Amino acid sequence: MTATKKDVLAVLRTIEDPELKRDVVTLNMVQRVDVAEGRAIVELKLPQRAAGFKEAMRQAAKQGIEGLGLVPDVTFSIDLAGSGSAPDGPGAGASNPLPRVKHVIAVGAGKGGVGKSTVSINLAVGLARAGKKVGLMDGDIYGPSVPTMLGTDRYEVRAEGKILVPFEVHGIKTMTIGALVEDDKPLIWRGPMAHGAFQQLATQTDWGDLDFLIIDLPPGTGDVPLTMSQLLPLTGAVVVCTPQKVAQDDAKRAINMFRQLQIEVLGLVENMSFFIGDDGKEYDLFGRGGAEMLAQQSGVPFMGAIPINTNLRRHSDAGDPTANFTGEDTLSAALEAVTRSVARQVEVHVASGAGVGPTLNIL
Repeated sequence: MTATKKDVLAVLRTIEDPELKRDVVTLNMVQRVDVAEGRAIVELKLPQRAAGFKEAMRQAAKQGIEGLGLVPDVTFSIDLAGSGSAPDGPGAGASNPLPRVKHVIAVGAGKGGVGKSTVSINLAVGLARAGKKVGLMDGDIYGPSVPTMLGTDRYEVRAEGKILVPFEVHGIKTMTIGALVEDDKPLIWRGPMAHGAFQQLATQTDWGDLDFLIIDLPPGTGDVPLTMSQLLPLTGAVVVCTPQKVAQDDAKRAINMFRQLQIEVLGLVENMSFFIGDDGKEYDLFGRGGAEMLAQQSGVPFMGAIPINTNLRRHSDAGDPTANFTGEDTLSAALEAVTRSVARQVEVHVASGAGVGPTLNIL
């Protein structure tokens, strides 16, 4: 039986990008496959970072095609821009390890303790409740909070071959480094180890088709955001800040970090904005409006304020963020407002033609 184009594609699916551990077909690197008169013509387009793998990929393709009884004609081009676009949305292309994800949004902060993970989780759940297909990656690899706040600590992680199967809870898909290490083990990692852990979570998890992948970053401006900017085509970032001046100073650094990495800052969220006491009065424990003022000064949208709320703390400890949206109170209204604001800014950003900005290349 004569080999067909389908047979050649099957061969190409066995050839992996050594860094991303995904095959060249899934990564949209295959530009052309033609089979005629006993000859297989294959054209591959590689991102610049993968240029060094070209000859190994050529040999693997040639051997597989010859095994089909065809004469191989395998050529390559290098995508110097390192990005492109595909029908599924901005940023999908030859160098995109997640071509089935339309929008990747990072949630970051310049310091710890401002509720970044809380915002990430509730943003993901809020978008899912609005009818979107959503994933949440716990990229805070030094102090993962997702297992507790989503209740995944009661489940065992599964893998199919080299690919992790995400947990599906509260209408979203999620994966966390917390599922892969012992609960009480400190993660004392240098840069390369952090890079590897983040890359594994991002590219070796079966996210499937998603409208949004929310990434909860570790606090600060260290190695992980840099790794993310080089690895994934981000739609943009959301910065979380509490009202007081010391938090504003660190949030400003986070905004500047994203801008230096050429990642669009979609907006700023003020968490722990105020507290409503049993007497019904609002108390500004950390001041109020500081993040909104910083947003104006920095020229980024203000996405809303989330109050200090005992139910939010209770539901987070219980691993039940869905409950945050079910009450008719200030908390649910605030979370829904932030969710709508993020979705709106993504629409504005994409409609403007900005798409996904270039990533920073470290030479």
